[in-house]
Amino acid sequence: MQANILVIQWTAKYEFARDGFTSPRRLRTMPPVSLGVLNRFRRQEPRPDRALRRAVEACDPLAFHRTLPGYCPTPLVSLPGQARRLGLREVLVKDEAHRLGLNAFKVLGASYAVYRFLRRQWEDRQSAPFGDTLALTPEQRRFFEGATLCTATDGNHGRAVAWSARVVGLPAVIYLPAGSATARVENIRREGARAEVIDGGYDDAVRQIRNDAAARGWQIISDTAWPGYTEIPAWIQAAYTTLFRELEQTLARPGEPGVDAVIVQGGVGALAAGAAWHYAEQYGARRPRLICVEPVGAACLLASARSPKGTPVPAGNPAPTIMAGLNCREVSVAAWPLIRDTFDAFVAIEDDYAVEAMNRYYRPEPGDPRIIAGESGAAGLAALLALCADPALADLRSALGLGPASRVLLLNTEGATDPVGFARAVGAQP
Repeated sequence: MQANILVIQWTAKYEFARDGFTSPRRLRTMPPVSLGVLNRFRRQEPRPDRALRRAVEACDPLAFHRTLPGYCPTPLVSLPGQARRLGLREVLVKDEAHRLGLNAFKVLGASYAVYRFLRRQWEDRQSAPFGDTLALTPEQRRFFEGATLCTATDGNHGRAVAWSARVVGLPAVIYLPAGSATARVENIRREGARAEVIDGGYDDAVRQIRNDAAARGWQIISDTAWPGYTEIPAWIQAAYTTLFRELEQTLARPGEPGVDAVIVQGGVGALAAGAAWHYAEQYGARRPRLICVEPVGAACLLASARSPKGTPVPAGNPAPTIMAGLNCREVSVAAWPLIRDTFDAFVAIEDDYAVEAMNRYYRPEPGDPRIIAGESGAAGLAALLALCADPALADLRSALGLGPASRVLLLNTEGATDPVGFARAVGAQP
């Protein structure tokens, strides 16, 4: 690797407080912490995920998404200046900030899961077919009167469920963890849903919505799974394959994925499972290197990869993070087996890497387009910075083959869904 990619001049230092950020301190002199592990459980030919296969075969997610009003593939942009700076051949970004006006990719999963749930309920009890879209007939609206959809969220998934509920004319109840950004709470309420901030973290919100849904007869639309609740999360994982299938029209070549590595945000693992299934199904042993990124204080996937038998375990040593969409301590049991079999590496990063990545997107290299990325949206670039800059990750970087010939795909999973946090990190309005 070229020596110049091992140097990053950090543009700002931020500290996390109970109510958000303190003022930035200019120029951090020591690099932030990052962790990395090569996945020793990876299989050259992953075991088939029958739940995802059944979901895709029963109802093609991409075909469904094309029925949504305003659907179009999100843009794929190239950052040649950033690639040069990092010593890579090409850096590409799939920009999900443009997804259906909701500023994040999550609507792909929520809309598909709501559709699949409603269709099953209708067709199990009615002789007439349900239809191919979320647009319900008056008769169907009467049929679903009294139903309530619900979920727990760090923000984007909850807004997507609220949006889907509004489209079909159903009430929705969304639980968020303490400390959720005001903008994310208000965006959910603007969709007509009831948003409640609970006392606890994301995993506490999941447990509370499970209890309240059981007591009140609500239907959970969750992207994380637990024993006895796996089908809807599998639908959501299947829906996220749309994001990668859209790339087949512009990036991939026959039999080749068109990139050498893909960095995917972790969280509970739903998006990573969608990526794993797509690339394993399409390319098998010829799939690109798949790298998962998480915050150091919520690295449940990395912790699971480090476990002696590759079993899912909670993240240890929880710590606050600005990457709210990835602040999950427990992996989805529906997602982990596919991730474990398919991904090549897991990287956990400190918040300063995310802040640096947000700034690099917002203030691009000459000739590169500007990208508005939220804290979790910028995590892919943040992981790439860590891989290219942190000497502690040099062996992992070498094992992944990242170098001057590498083409790397990043996902901007969200725009500035918290404008106040974005302004504090970047020093400008989105």
